[in-house]
Amino acid sequence: MEFVIVLVVLAVVVLVISGPLRAAARMPADPNPEPDERAAEIDELEAEREAKLTEIRDAEFDHQTGKLSDEDFQALDAGLRAEAVEILRRLDAARVERVE
Repeated sequence: MEFVIVLVVLAVVVLVISGPLRAAARMPADPNPEPDERAAEIDELEAEREAKLTEIRDAEFDHQTGKLSDEDFQALDAGLRAEAVEILRRLDAARVERVE
């Protein structure tokens, strides 16, 4: 008799704990299955932005540690920042187009 009670209690616990998981499995994964090209472009541009910011930080670090001369750093920094500005412009344009 005790064994049956333990099994019933265990079954109830399993059902209660797995309830949210079972409910999530019944929900559709994506209500809009069509791919959003603009969102993919925005994600790509954000990744480019982060990569460019990392390059700028690395160049600043190299300059501070003496790996880059002042002249080399200024030329490299100007180019990297120009590229970063272009990426930010494209990112802004993509976000505006997505909203419209």
